[in-house]
Parts: sequence; C-alpha cells; structure tokens
Amino acid sequence: MLSNLDALGYQQMTPIQAASLPLMLKGQDVIAQGKTGSGKTAAFGIALLAPLNPRFFGCQALVLCPTRELADQVAKALRQLARAADNIKILTLCGGAPIGPQIGSLEHGAHIVVGTPGRIQEHLRKGTLVLEGLNTLVLDEADRMLDMGFYDSIAEIINQAPARRQTLLFSATYPSGIEQLAANFMRSPQQIKVEAQHDQQQIEQRFYEIDPRERLSVVARLLEQVRPSSCVAFCHTRQQCQELVELLRSRQMAALALHGDLEQRERDEVLTLFANRSCSVLVATDVAARGLDIEELQLVINVELARDPEVHVHRIGRSGRAGAKGLALSLVAPAEGQRAQAIESLQKQALNWQDISALPAASGAGLEPVMQTLCIAAGRKDKLRPGDILGALTGDAGIAGAQVGKIAIFDYQAYVAVERSVAKAALKRLNAGKIKGRSLKVRLLSV
Repeated sequence: MLSNLDALGYQQMTPIQAASLPLMLKGQDVIAQGKTGSGKTAAFGIALLAPLNPRFFGCQALVLCPTRELADQVAKALRQLARAADNIKILTLCGGAPIGPQIGSLEHGAHIVVGTPGRIQEHLRKGTLVLEGLNTLVLDEADRMLDMGFYDSIAEIINQAPARRQTLLFSATYPSGIEQLAANFMRSPQQIKVEAQHDQQQIEQRFYEIDPRERLSVVARLLEQVRPSSCVAFCHTRQQCQELVELLRSRQMAALALHGDLEQRERDEVLTLFANRSCSVLVATDVAARGLDIEELQLVINVELARDPEVHVHRIGRSGRAGAKGLALSLVAPAEGQRAQAIESLQKQALNWQDISALPAASGAGLEPVMQTLCIAAGRKDKLRPGDILGALTGDAGIAGAQVGKIAIFDYQAYVAVERSVAKAALKRLNAGKIKGRSLKVRLLSV
C-alpha cells in the first residue's frame, strides 16, 4: 500500500488524513468536516481497504455519494488505491444508467460499491444488493445529500446494514441533519474538524463611511461593482429589509427578504431559492439569519453595523468558508463611529477604510442569478423522491443532468433548480409530461 501511495505521488498526509486515518484504522466511527480537495477520498479509501477480504466476493464497503459524477470520481480514486491489493472489484451503482447491466455485475460479486442513495435503495429493495457482509459505510458529502433531500433514503439504507459496522461521515458543513444522522446511526463518533472558522486572510474586509440617506443606494452600487453569485445583506429592521429588496428589484437585482414576519413555508421557500442559486441577494435581519448555513457565500454586506462587535464577527464569518476567499463590506454612518471602534478593538487591528467616491456610479446593470426554480405541487407526503424529479427532467424533458441544480422536497411541495437558459423548456415539458406516472402542476418561481 505504501509503495502504491508513493507511486501515486502521495508524499505526505493532508491535515484531514493525519487527523482521521489513525482513528479509522482502529475501526472507530468518524465525522470529518473538511472541504473538497482536502484529501478525504484517499483517507476513507485507505481505511476501507484495510479490513477487506479479497476472497469474499460480497459487498464489504459501501460509499454513498450525492451525484453520479462524484460517485464516478470516488470509484476512480478507489481503483487507484486498490492497485496494491489482490484483484479488488469496485462497482458504481447510480441512477440515470440502465439497471439491467448493474444487476448482472452484482451477480458476479463486488467488494466495494459506490453509488447514489436512490439507486442503492432500488437494488436493496430488489434484493440484488445484499449488505450482510458490510464492514464499512461511508457517507461522502453528507451535507449535499441532505440538501438534495436524501435523508429518508440514507436512513432506509443504513437500517439494512449490519449493526456491527464502521460508519464514516464526511461533510464540508455541519447542518442539523448531520447531527440527527450521527445520533441515530453512529456509535460514539469521533469528530474531526480541519481548518479554523475564519482567519483575516480568508475574509477581506472593507469599511465605507456614508451619508445615512444614501445607505440603500450605496448597497446597489457595491453589488453592481462586485457582482457576486451570492450575497447576504444584513439589516437592522424588517422595514429596512423590505425597502432594500424593493430598491434592488427596481434595479433588476434578484433579491429576497428574510425576517421574522415570514411564515415557515415562506421562509423555507426563500432559503431554498437562495441556496440553489435562483436568488443572488438575501436581505436578512440577524435573528432571521440564525442557523443559516449557505455554502460558497461570496459576499456579506453590513447595510448597518451591528451594535455588538461579536455579532459583526459572526456575520462576516458566513463568507469565506471551506477555503474559499470571502469579502465583507460594511457601511458606517457618522453616528455609528463607536460601533466601528468596538470592532477594531475586538479584532485588534486597524480597519480597512475605503473611499466611497472611488466607487463607479450606478450603471443599471442588473444581477441575474444563474438558476431558476421550478415548484412542483407534490412532496414527501406524496412519496415524491429526488430521483423521480431528476428522472423526469433528464428523461422525458431532455435536460442534461449538469443543468439541474439542487432539489429540495418538503411535505407537500418540491423545488428543483435548473439553469436559467433551459427553465422555460423544462417547465413546458414537465407540465405536458408526467412525474412518477402522474401529471403534476409545475410553476416557475420568479425572484
């Protein structure tokens, strides 16, 4: 194994490998939080190969991935790592491919299976995949699988696995669904977190002194200049949220408000549209944004400085996650000078003040998100699954899998993001066709 790793160019361990491998090789359950590209595939790959018995042709390791692309990537990496061992057979089982040949391959036996939750579930139900000899279960990019609505599928799969097994969970973020998974299905897991919450190099901060009457129009100018794919703008009041959203929309910027007056269903919809890239700017109050965990948030704007410097640090820490560079822009009216001083004292470094007059004047160039969302009038209670929606879009509707974004399923409705260029065609075809054999009402949500 070591000489194979050497041949593959692995010279030294990455932080996540150094922290997780010793625990995994001892057979412990592990929750590892680390970004893509941190070396996690090699970490769990080495761990699941260690206890493998090449002479037993049953499934001994199962890796669940959110997408077919990732499953293919993982299988390729595992094949390279397994070159050092005797004839290890690795099989990928994903939706979007015919099931017949997969059943044939399973009859010949496989040591390691890599697949997406929906298709693995199908094989388990048919009895074509058996997990009796499973040693290791890996949930890769678990947060993304939960985002795509796969919690129930994962739970059903785990319930068919032997109780005496090792469970390894890898995730870039740590939403509440992961805690639920760990509490229900893992045995006293060891938690590993690589990379600090945020350092100053990770997030660039700029402060602008403004005339309070121009506060909202300055936000629009900053957005025009930076053109972020995703931004959270923090306001103090619900009224300020509404006023800013109205101004941004009048300038063709896709913005939505998140505040305490929203009902749960409206809140779910706003967060779904923002997380799936159908809305560029989320205008929120601090209270409403609690527990908000949006990956790859490029920009945070403090429309008004927080009264508490700790809140300021928390706000800007939502940007620059998982190794990405973040940007935080703060507007400061003369009356808020003391708040700025409090932030400077807490951070123990001088604030980076920029001249507002150096900003280009408003050009009227809007901010259009890359995705649009289709809302389907059926949900979890109607037994609708992510795979059904994906199948309808990529099958009858003829949309490429790469043009489909996040899928979120709630009790009575489902949301799927598709690239803006194909949104109207997808809407037309879904309304004319069927999802899971049923004609369902589908509408396009505009932001």
